[in-house]
Amino acid sequence: MRVIGLMSGTSHDAVDAAAADLVLDGDTVVLAPLGLVGEAYPEALRSALSAALPPAATTMKEVCALDTRIGQAFASLAARADRELCEGRADLIGSHGQTVYHWAEGGKVHGTLQLGQPAWIAEATGCPVVSDLRTRDVAAGGQGAPLVSLVDALWLGGRPGVCAALNLGGIANITVVSSAGDPLAFDTGPANALIDAAVGALTGGRLDHDADGAMAARGTVHEPLLERLFGEA
Repeated sequence: MRVIGLMSGTSHDAVDAAAADLVLDGDTVVLAPLGLVGEAYPEALRSALSAALPPAATTMKEVCALDTRIGQAFASLAARADRELCEGRADLIGSHGQTVYHWAEGGKVHGTLQLGQPAWIAEATGCPVVSDLRTRDVAAGGQGAPLVSLVDALWLGGRPGVCAALNLGGIANITVVSSAGDPLAFDTGPANALIDAAVGALTGGRLDHDADGAMAARGTVHEPLLERLFGEA
């Protein structure tokens, strides 16, 4: 089965598509990567998305427009991934969508919202589309994040001792796997989302991210701030 996965993170700057060939070998699912493609959001779309994110006020008209335009951006990349990575023979597409709100109160996640109407993807590719992955996790009693821990647990499972995987996305998260118990996964705090915002502020909007960490590499550690952050861990 040839499957395409679509993702845009909390940095809301681009859409990525990864394709893989999945084969069932007994009780084991064997994954063979087929490639990766990505496309930046059009600047007008990214600006509209940024302007609608909390704590900014928005309208249902703007939400509807974003849901459509993000869905169309995902659909365009999905069609490209099918052509370039799957020879036009993709069987299934999974779409994460674009997270715009995570509703948490009293230590519990009550809901989560990802935009990017999957119907546009289905129409553009003719493939069945699986979506609303985070919402299903919340409905089942989960936190809706992180989702990458499912793959981390498969990757790290069976290794001796305690293993951990740290994912530095828009929001950072960690997965800890031990033979002594169930995997543990949770968000640890902001990562690239705040870094990108800082880069934009420091460069007057000239840059939107720190390519290859070049700006960070020229800096020095602010020890008092680091100690304060460790104290809040």
